Amino acid sequence: MIDQPKIVKTETRKAAVIELRIPRAEIQQVMGPAIGEVVAAAKAQGIGPAGPVFAHHFRMSAQEFEFEVGVPVTGPVAPAGRVHGGALPATTVARTVYRGPYEGLGPAWGEFDEWIRAHGHKPAPDLWECYVKGPESGPDAAKWETELNRPLAG
Repeated sequence: MIDQPKIVKTETRKAAVIELRIPRAEIQQVMGPAIGEVVAAAKAQGIGPAGPVFAHHFRMSAQEFEFEVGVPVTGPVAPAGRVHGGALPATTVARTVYRGPYEGLGPAWGEFDEWIRAHGHKPAPDLWECYVKGPESGPDAAKWETELNRPLAG
């Protein structure tokens, strides 16, 4: 289900972001409009997108997601509505790629987290997904690619 994971060091990536705290059940209704808004702001400011859209999750419970939707940018972000400047952090992460529809992300994360623990790593509480190829690349969801990044705790 996932590619062979690897451990990599990331560099800080400036981004235009929208912070969200929503009931878990609303994720499908919220993501599309937030992505459209953040991409439009980056384009309007002439600073992006400079990479794939991402969702950086800070806290997840059975009831709620606290995260930001963002897109990498090439310069400073002027606040526009809900959009403001942010960044993906410089850190050490476990990384893999999941290929398939978004509905399969939960099981993919489960498999990935098992690999992380089985290889002696301790995951940090946050994680992010980069939507490398999605619905904009074609209707065949089996060809969609989502990069999974899980920071590692000390």
